[in-house]
Amino acid sequence: MKELRELIRDPRDDHDLEQKVVAAHLGLSQQTYSNFENGRRAIPVWVVVELAKYYKVSTDYLLGTTDSYPGNTSLKNHYLADVTMFDIMYDIQTLNRQFRRDLLRYIQYLQYLQKLRKLK
Repeated sequence: MKELRELIRDPRDDHDLEQKVVAAHLGLSQQTYSNFENGRRAIPVWVVVELAKYYKVSTDYLLGTTDSYPGNTSLKNHYLADVTMFDIMYDIQTLNRQFRRDLLRYIQYLQYLQKLRKLK
């Protein structure tokens, strides 16, 4: 199971944000926020609540009680790297029916692998 410090880092990475941007949103120094992510300082509850609002995820996700984090679901914001959800959805829609089925099977396979890794 991931630690809280890792769980607050994942959505920041997914959104391609630097620590100083998130820290500024929270009204903290970059060093203080870095200490949270590196496990050198306890993360206050208010920070977890504010990060959940900021990333539009549940506090349950950030506390590790659920893994239902969908990433950035805004169609126009970057999802990963410089790719938007709109780009992904458009690309999927341009695939023929068989390739869409293959893609779905591959996604299900990746989810299966993810579950196996969590069991280890």
